[in-house]
Amino acid sequence: SDAYDSVKIFVRKLQLLHHSKLEQIITDFDKLEGINHKISGDDLYLCLGTTMAKAGSKEAFYNVDYTYTIKAATLAVENGIGQVILISSMGADPASMIYYSKVKGNVEKDLCKLPFQSIAIVRPSLLLGNRKEQRTGERIAAYVSKAISSLFVGPFRKYKAISVEAVATAMIKIASNNKPGVKIYESDKMELISKAQKINI
Repeated sequence: SDAYDSVKIFVRKLQLLHHSKLEQIITDFDKLEGINHKISGDDLYLCLGTTMAKAGSKEAFYNVDYTYTIKAATLAVENGIGQVILISSMGADPASMIYYSKVKGNVEKDLCKLPFQSIAIVRPSLLLGNRKEQRTGERIAAYVSKAISSLFVGPFRKYKAISVEAVATAMIKIASNNKPGVKIYESDKMELISKAQKINI
């Protein structure tokens, strides 16, 4: 995006990505304080997350999805970052009986307590895209979702699967709008934003 002169990504190991604007920062997420001075700039995109199966336990899942996320956001505020764009999940709710959704809801709730000027929360439904790891259940769900996509109309549009490219495009456009306060975007809205030349959000 021409909106950015430089982009920093915080990764566990170097990624096969090359761009003149890009800086990769090897990060121990258990020791974010060690690189806190590098969490600086205009916008923070929070895309930390795992699955219960991959994490191996509720505690490990919570550590990635809640602890790392809120710690990174807190350091960003301290370093003067004014806007945050968070990838959450459809159904995020602190009162949910589903542990995954409850944690996501608590992340949203506590992120909104931090003094960012602008907070954008995106809640994609099933994500369509290539993954390194095999997730058989998600592959089946994606296939079924595509097959019945015409049924996702009206209030059910937000449940339709969405591509990772559409989510990323929408996030960048939302960030460029830099609307103050807290805004939540679900899949149907993100799909529209990703395709629109001009956005009214």
